[in-house]
Amino acid sequence: QVQLVESGGGLVQPGGSLRLSCAASGNTFSMYDMSWYRQAPGNTRDLVASVTSGGRTNYADSVKGRFSIARDNAKSTVTLQMNSLKPEDTAVYYCKAERRTITDRVYDYWGQGTQVTVSS
Repeated sequence: QVQLVESGGGLVQPGGSLRLSCAASGNTFSMYDMSWYRQAPGNTRDLVASVTSGGRTNYADSVKGRFSIARDNAKSTVTLQMNSLKPEDTAVYYCKAERRTITDRVYDYWGQGTQVTVSS
């Protein structure tokens, strides 16, 4: 069982920056692929960025060049640095941990979400 706690959300003006953090419990953090998703009202929950257990990163086209995901296995944290924020980035941001075993069993866990609002 992994518990995830997000922090760092808030209100920011267009063009501003925010840094989200996700802290994981337990001592198996390094085994998990970590992702940030977001969900705006009336929309689906969509992938924003991910980093595999091996450190490979992936970004949604809408955030490439503006957002950066990073993991710190020693601290069991994953961060999302968000720059040049736009009003369309407004959403609840969720942290996800996922691990697939050699028998193809999938373990995934979600945080409670943190609100990001981009508005002047």
